[in-house]
Amino acid sequence: MRLVVDLTRCQGYGQCAFAAPELFRMPGDEALVYEPNPGDEQREKVLRVAAACPVRAIVLDYRAGETVTRARAAERAAGVERIVIVGASLAGLRAADMLRREGFTGSLTLIGDEPYRPYDRIALSKHVLTGWVPPDHTALPRSETLDAHWRLGQPAVGLDRRDKRVLLANGEAVGFDRLLIATGVRARPWPNADEAALDGVHTVRSRDDAAGLRQRLAAAPGHVLVIGAGFIGSEVASDCRELGLPVTVVDRGPAPLAGALGAVVGRVAGQSQRDAGVDLRCGVAVDALEGDADGRLRRARLSDGTTVDVQVAVAALGARRNVEWLKGSGLAAGHWGVACDAGCRAFDANGLVTDDVFVAGDVARFPHPVYDYQLMAMEHWGNPVDQAEIAAQNMISTEPDRWPHLALPVFWSTQFGTEIKSIGVPTFADELIITQGSTAERRFVAVYGRRGRITAAVTFDHGMWLQFYGRLIEQAAPFPPRWRTVDQPEARQPVPAEVRPEPSAHATVVLTGHQPSERRAVLVHSG
Repeated sequence: MRLVVDLTRCQGYGQCAFAAPELFRMPGDEALVYEPNPGDEQREKVLRVAAACPVRAIVLDYRAGETVTRARAAERAAGVERIVIVGASLAGLRAADMLRREGFTGSLTLIGDEPYRPYDRIALSKHVLTGWVPPDHTALPRSETLDAHWRLGQPAVGLDRRDKRVLLANGEAVGFDRLLIATGVRARPWPNADEAALDGVHTVRSRDDAAGLRQRLAAAPGHVLVIGAGFIGSEVASDCRELGLPVTVVDRGPAPLAGALGAVVGRVAGQSQRDAGVDLRCGVAVDALEGDADGRLRRARLSDGTTVDVQVAVAALGARRNVEWLKGSGLAAGHWGVACDAGCRAFDANGLVTDDVFVAGDVARFPHPVYDYQLMAMEHWGNPVDQAEIAAQNMISTEPDRWPHLALPVFWSTQFGTEIKSIGVPTFADELIITQGSTAERRFVAVYGRRGRITAAVTFDHGMWLQFYGRLIEQAAPFPPRWRTVDQPEARQPVPAEVRPEPSAHATVVLTGHQPSERRAVLVHSG
């Protein structure tokens, strides 16, 4: 019987490489390439790697219990004959795989605006830009065996909820009994269209983006400018230094990664960049990009009055959620994403839960009980994987069998020789404390807290402790921690986390009618 274990995002704290080093063909602790059809001996090694990775190793096919599960799910799915997934993405593929594994045998259609089957976007900034992996070798497994209808290169442009149809750009309509919205996000472009069109200005989100930027970096440009020091920008800068390219990073904030981890930990990351030879400029913005008479990028003008001569600029300015096609659908969809409950069921504009439209992945905004039921959107790799499974389960289940999405957010990044890993939501905290290791050595655990309880943990080259702190978050353990740990620093005093408040997602709503039967909410879209 065939076994497939997806180790592409294995966050196994180093034990994974120790358990089966021949599976690892990339630098760092994460496996990107694996053997899809292992022999018995190799299979044991693969399973040993998965067992050593408690945070993220995903078994995509199972040997045992499959028949029972399929029979039970087939009964639950009665009356659901057509499922459409908009978004041929990681979340879309994961949901489709889960549906088939749980016994759904009806029509399954995946719609995608790109011409490619689902691929691993995380690999683009981590491995493709340095040449470790060709862009066309990032395809995710299982898409060939789904028995699905693929509508690739055909963007969805509208949703007719009354007649249950997804409208495509080519004029066709695809009917559904259940719909999963997994359209994700796209890169936020450089705001000046003329400057963004200069030869040498790039973003990194799609496979084509990465292929174009990889070709440009391989040509050894004289100087690279990275605009934005979030995770994508920092990883691109790390790739440039690995390739021996001079790079300047410009960010409006006080430190790299400050928007995700707070300025305290961000300053540690900033020192890593400077030690690696990055020209890091924080508290500075790019006012303009300038080109020559042939439309080639030549320099950037900064807000502090200086200029930087560059041949390549990477706009790493965050993301925009792909929701424009839902305008007029009556769903609670806007620049914040698509609001849903913990079971991935979409809200309509009135705040009512729908029973036939579900949401998963980067585009979803969902409540998490651990974080005061605030609606959150997560763009980390683990969230679409977990959320897609929840959505798939609930699409073919009755109320008693539905699952809530309660997984703690987990993410990781490899940059400048350091493995940065996190569990929980650091931006929810107001204080942090270093519980293990040393920030000076850039090998430590930072524990985040809010109102007397632990809410997150971030590790630099200390990922073996991540599962331990995850359990503490789940148990609402007190902050600051009151126990002794290995490698504990002498001074253990909480400090302000210097987290930038996340901007609130505001919707403009017009209320109509007076009687309960006629009272409705209508979203007003700007632009």
